[in-house]
Amino acid sequence: MPSRIGIAGALIAGLFAALPASAADLLQMYRDALANDSQFAAARAQLDAGRERIPQGRAGLLPSVGLNANTNWNDVDIKQPISAERRFNSNGYALQLTQPLFRWQNLVQYDQSKLQVAQAEAVFAQARQDLILRVSQAYFDVLLAQDTLTVAQAQKKAIAEQLEQARRNFEVGTSTIVDTHEAQSRYDLTVAQEIAAQSDLDVKRQALRQLIGKEPEALKALKSVVQISRPQPDDIQQWVGAAEQNSFAVQAQQAGLEVATREIERQRAGHYPTVDLVASHNRSKGLSSSGVSLGTAESSSNVVGLQLAVPLYQGGLVMSREREAVALKEKASGDLETTRRAAALSARQAYLGVSSGTAQVKALEAALVSSQSALDSNKLGYEVGVRINIDVLNAQQQLYTTRRDLFKARYDTLLAQLRLKAAAGALGEDDVQQINALLEP
Repeated sequence: MPSRIGIAGALIAGLFAALPASAADLLQMYRDALANDSQFAAARAQLDAGRERIPQGRAGLLPSVGLNANTNWNDVDIKQPISAERRFNSNGYALQLTQPLFRWQNLVQYDQSKLQVAQAEAVFAQARQDLILRVSQAYFDVLLAQDTLTVAQAQKKAIAEQLEQARRNFEVGTSTIVDTHEAQSRYDLTVAQEIAAQSDLDVKRQALRQLIGKEPEALKALKSVVQISRPQPDDIQQWVGAAEQNSFAVQAQQAGLEVATREIERQRAGHYPTVDLVASHNRSKGLSSSGVSLGTAESSSNVVGLQLAVPLYQGGLVMSREREAVALKEKASGDLETTRRAAALSARQAYLGVSSGTAQVKALEAALVSSQSALDSNKLGYEVGVRINIDVLNAQQQLYTTRRDLFKARYDTLLAQLRLKAAAGALGEDDVQQINALLEP
């Protein structure tokens, strides 16, 4: 005797029309989204911007060189000791190099820049995981909408046959007009459901189009028989612990807390002295007077030395900024704890989604077989007169509802698997490939 899963698979397979050879799969949709999704492109640009924090922080430790130059046109009128008038140009330039020797705030800022880059990397990794989830959700939404439409069309066809049979029976006097009216009512309702399903499919395809940047091709459906396993490891606490430590959202907040902690030290460094090595070269050309004579003078100088600056009082600015940094550090600590709890909750929800989903799929596969048997029995009973038309219609409704629920349960369980990996910071393209292997070839 064939297994229930085998019978369910055969029943489900009958719902799908032959897919075109060019049908796209989930992996292709994900790669298209990598190249075309505007939200992910913005995240990539944000990462590029975040990586510039290190060279910016390093710049505070490296020498700075500046050049100042001037040129002036002068009109000089001298009355004493003799009357003289002179028009001339004076010019000059100064080249200065400053090398910080001790600026504690710059050292702290450089350390902060490394943490800020780590934070940007974690945010981008989270964006990549979110893209996988968004593409998978959109892909399965399209498949579910297609399945719903297919179920509605199959149900309409079956009810139309039942309606025609009710009309024939009424004509020969073996049934009442009530059977015809009941079948007509169900048929009209199914037509409305088909129209709604078609509209929903169009909307879901446009949602996928928004991600991949082009009109989506025909999509490959799930195989008729799919084995969905429980989470591995099958321990909710291990997943929760992994989420609290490895979630990219948690990593980003952890880096943000460390940045905020160092910000207190950076602001406190406003009380500390600074020492710089300063070297300059100056050259000037202008008018020189000696006694009663006027002439052109040129001069140049080279200076090398140390420059010490000691802040004494700045109106309480440094202390205020330090208090502000302390408050922001407390905020960052609270944000980190909130993010940890959210990651733990996401892991629990996804784990339970996979666990209950696998059980629900098995139950619905068995229910599908039972619903088909019930429909066959009611049809036979109607033909021999022990069942009425409404019994057959109800059995048909139960069968198609079970089919639709089974499709949805499969998609929801697969998405829960991806969300569980994402909660633990372990979702990647290899997980997309594993889901892809469950699609029709």
